[in-house]
Amino acid sequence: MGRDAWQMIGRTPGYIVAVRPLRQGAITDFDVTQRMIRLLLQRAGLSRFQRPRVLICVPSAITEVERRAVKEAARQAGAGDAQLIEQPMAAAIGANLPIHEPLGNMIVDVGGGTTETAVISLGGIVALRAIRVGSFDIDAAIQVYVRREYGIAIGERTAEEIKLAIGSAHPTADEVKAEVRGRDLMSGLPKTVILSPDEVREAIDEPVSSIVDSVVDCLGSAPPELAQDLIMQGIHLVGGGGLLRGIDTRLAESTHLPVHLVDAPLECVVLGAGKCLESFESLKVLFMGADR
Repeated sequence: MGRDAWQMIGRTPGYIVAVRPLRQGAITDFDVTQRMIRLLLQRAGLSRFQRPRVLICVPSAITEVERRAVKEAARQAGAGDAQLIEQPMAAAIGANLPIHEPLGNMIVDVGGGTTETAVISLGGIVALRAIRVGSFDIDAAIQVYVRREYGIAIGERTAEEIKLAIGSAHPTADEVKAEVRGRDLMSGLPKTVILSPDEVREAIDEPVSSIVDSVVDCLGSAPPELAQDLIMQGIHLVGGGGLLRGIDTRLAESTHLPVHLVDAPLECVVLGAGKCLESFESLKVLFMGADR
């Protein structure tokens, strides 16, 4: 599971299959999801005789059917009580934003399969935009570009390595080119090409533009009273996709607001969930389906 499984992708014999149980924020394989949650509970030191209280962070765009599937998977894995919280809300709590104040807090969570933008005030989401575009779509766009322009097939891991090495959403200083190794589609032989940051920017422009447009849309639907708060507070960027170089500059240019990358962008959502469990009674009104 996790990094161990990621290192096996594209390198396994036929009888081992690497599965991503969640895609675009929805369960694609119920049994594998259930086994993954059970494994997480075991790693937390819980036995099958203990039935812990579990809080799961889910995308805001999730449907009622998908919600029930997530709760059911957690219960079958051994959870006594399964509650759900929207990812932007958990991220705002994890980033220590003053969500209970009468103040506009804007959070942009760029995850693997979804991007969610929320304006939060007085402990509730005032404006929300959620799209099923995220970091995996950026990786896929790099794969498609290299295949189309150079006739080379590269795997998911190589695409992600290119993104981390030279990927950016806006021109940055000290740009370098990268060597990319893959399989030539014509001859079937290994081949190496040199990719420039400009090419990668061109390759990922479509998913990055979708992310930026969804943030602008969310701003457009926020109440005007909160606009002055956002000018002061700015936008808080969380999630692995927020680490893409230049995405903060691109967002700042499009929205004319300051953009801050939070201290722990990758862990922000799960840290927020942890705080909710610690203050369960006082924060349970924030959970999905709770009586407000």
